[in-house]
Amino acid sequence: MTRSAAHLRLADASSDEPAGDAAELLVRVGRGDEQAFVAVYDLLGASVYGMARRVVRDPARAEEIAQEVFIQVWQSAARFDPVRGSARGWVMTLAHRRAVDAVRHDQAATNRENSYDWSNGPDYDEVEETVSATLEHEQVRRCLEGLTELQREAVNLAYYNGHTYAEVAQVLDVNPATIKTRIRDGLVRLRDCIGVPA
Repeated sequence: MTRSAAHLRLADASSDEPAGDAAELLVRVGRGDEQAFVAVYDLLGASVYGMARRVVRDPARAEEIAQEVFIQVWQSAARFDPVRGSARGWVMTLAHRRAVDAVRHDQAATNRENSYDWSNGPDYDEVEETVSATLEHEQVRRCLEGLTELQREAVNLAYYNGHTYAEVAQVLDVNPATIKTRIRDGLVRLRDCIGVPA
């Protein structure tokens, strides 16, 4: 059945149906009678949708609720007791409860969203940043171990201890030109090891 056909059937459904008929139909639905279920839907569908629409206001959400109500009717019609009340009252109670639950659920979701303080969240993924930095440090350490002892010593003094070429030459008591060559060669090997383009 198309959606528009369903709406036409809902619009044509008579709400003046005798209460006994609706109760009898619900009892039959409780026994698994699909034709009785269609008749209950035709009889009460518009009222269920109208109840949901009044509570939730949103037409699409009201349609979802009406669907859920009729699923519940199909699954629990055997619990309906005509002695305790009318079929219409029973179905409309299900509809009202389902609609109120939907409003509460939606409001709780909105409250959770609003109560979460997004302003203090990091602008980046701290875990990813930490892992990347750790991996990079490990790679640099491995690459430093691949240098000759002389290159590693000169690079460490220049880049980790902050010495100039002249200061490194003085600390190691080596010609400044030799220090420049060691550092340059060490950096070339580091660059190739790390995979940085030249």
